[in-house]
Amino acid sequence: MADLFLVRHGETVWHLENRYAGSTDIDLSHQGRTQAQALARWARSANLDAMWCSELRRSLDTAAPCAKASGLELKIDARLNEVGFGVGEGLTLDELEERFPQKAAAFQADPVAHPLPGGEDLRAAAQRAVAVLGEIVHEFPRGRILVVSHNSLIRLALCQILNLPLTEYRNRFESVRNCHLNQVQITPGAPPALLQFNTPLRKSQAPTGEAEECLG
Repeated sequence: MADLFLVRHGETVWHLENRYAGSTDIDLSHQGRTQAQALARWARSANLDAMWCSELRRSLDTAAPCAKASGLELKIDARLNEVGFGVGEGLTLDELEERFPQKAAAFQADPVAHPLPGGEDLRAAAQRAVAVLGEIVHEFPRGRILVVSHNSLIRLALCQILNLPLTEYRNRFESVRNCHLNQVQITPGAPPALLQFNTPLRKSQAPTGEAEECLG
C-alpha cells in the first residue's frame, strides 16, 4: 500500500486578507516559513520515500526544507499547481462580489458549473491532480510520499480519489490548513482511505485507525 501525505504550503503574505491566490506566485509569510521548518522536522523522521511539490514559490519554499531534512530529491510538477481563479486572482471575496456580482454568485453556488471568467475548469484541475498522484503511486506502490500543494487542488483531488461529487469540495473539506497532514492510503483491491485530515504536526505521530468519514 502507498501513503500519500497531501500538505498545503505554509501561510502566505495574502493569508490574513484571504485573497484568491490561485496561479499567482506569492511568497510565504514569516509564519509560513516557520510552518515549513516544522514540516521539515516532521519529514526528517517520517520515513518518506519520495517528495513532490508544485512549481509555485509558496509550495517550493515549503517543500525545500523538507527535502533538505530528509535527504530526498524534490520533484516539481506543474500539475500540482493551484487552480487558476481568473478575474478573482488577488481579490478578496468581498471585492470579487463588488466587481463581478453575478459571476461571483454563480461561482459560489456551483464552482464546477460556473468557474470565474478566465478561471480554470475545476474538473480539469481535479483530473490533472489525480493523474500525477496516480503516477506517483505507480512509481512507489508501497511508498510514503509527501506532496506539497494547494488548498483548492487538494480538496478537489480528495473528492476525486474518494469518489465524492466535485461540487461538494467546499462542504466536504471546508479548508485545508497550512502545513497540516492529510493522509490518503492507496491499497490494491480496496477503496482509497482517508486516514488523516487537517492533523496538526504535533499530533501526527499518534496512531491513525480507520478512515475518517467525510462529513460536510
